[in-house]
Amino acid sequence: MENQLSIKKGSRLISLDAFRGYTIAAMIIVNTPGSWQHVYEPLLHANWNGATPTDLVFPFFLFIVGVSIALAFTKRLEKGSTRKDLFKKSVIRSIKIFALGIFLSLFPEFDFGNLRIPGVLQRIAIVYLACSFIFLKTDWRKQAWIGGILLITYWLMMTLIPVPGIGHANLEPGTNLAAWLDSQLIPGRMWQGTWDPEGILSTIPSIVTGITGMLIGILILSQKDISQKIIWMFFLGFISYLLGIFWGWFFPINKNLWTSSYVLYSSGLGTMALAAFIWFIDVLGYKKTAKFGIIYGSNAITIYVLAGMLPSFLGSLRVMYFTGLTDYGMDPRLVSLIWAILICLICFIPALILYKKKIFIKV
Repeated sequence: MENQLSIKKGSRLISLDAFRGYTIAAMIIVNTPGSWQHVYEPLLHANWNGATPTDLVFPFFLFIVGVSIALAFTKRLEKGSTRKDLFKKSVIRSIKIFALGIFLSLFPEFDFGNLRIPGVLQRIAIVYLACSFIFLKTDWRKQAWIGGILLITYWLMMTLIPVPGIGHANLEPGTNLAAWLDSQLIPGRMWQGTWDPEGILSTIPSIVTGITGMLIGILILSQKDISQKIIWMFFLGFISYLLGIFWGWFFPINKNLWTSSYVLYSSGLGTMALAAFIWFIDVLGYKKTAKFGIIYGSNAITIYVLAGMLPSFLGSLRVMYFTGLTDYGMDPRLVSLIWAILICLICFIPALILYKKKIFIKV
């Protein structure tokens, strides 16, 4: 009963905090291998179409952003906050997150002439701001309609609109509509030269990833019994996963393009993962397994930024470590993975200190 009431009232879900923390830890591990030339296949992004476990990390975080908006905003509205005040705070927070993304792009050389404006934190900022506005201005039915319309519109744009200079619509790297638009509108450097995985047009369906999280957040806040909520989450997640696979026959699952099928596929898996977290942690009470994630997720953005800066300070040490162990005969891929785990554990130290001192940096 206690778990059920806490969910209804929009209180913090231990399971959601843990899910966020483990997702950030996964982000750090896949982003900081000892060598990009020696990485286990599941820890690499798909070359183009398709998805590996690594391709689920970023959409999981955006999904969690959506769930958090639904839970946190509902709680604040019930406590008397106005929608106008909440949106103002969302704008300020989005600007801070976007600025941190630009900072990471510049760090450590601060070469403004080679600045990459798109990025992971920048996309998180845009999705957070857009979803905040949508949540504060609409109910769940309109949110579902907005999400569906955006996914269908993006699909039609990418598959039907001829690409200027190419003459026909296509979904190939660097020659598709999203790449062309980025080349026209984004100044500075792009991640892959002629295109960027966090570009302008693909940000539209990434907003829908946040919307799917909001819809699940609203389900969590509903009056249903907690067991019913979990069953519904598994059911809806599985349906979304299947729809994503089916749509992928016509609009391939692709993280770089953040295709509509990829949104449904990843959000479906994210929904089922959150349902499993709620079942094991909030219902069955396995809270010890959540502790690492809770600590890591309590200052998620701060730790992510730290992890983005840390490799710049450890460059020579990384080379010595990698060369030493591979010369000793260890599998280079294993050495690379151990380094990534070590970076993750090093970042856990400040996360633990901040958590114990009850310092939560509101980025």
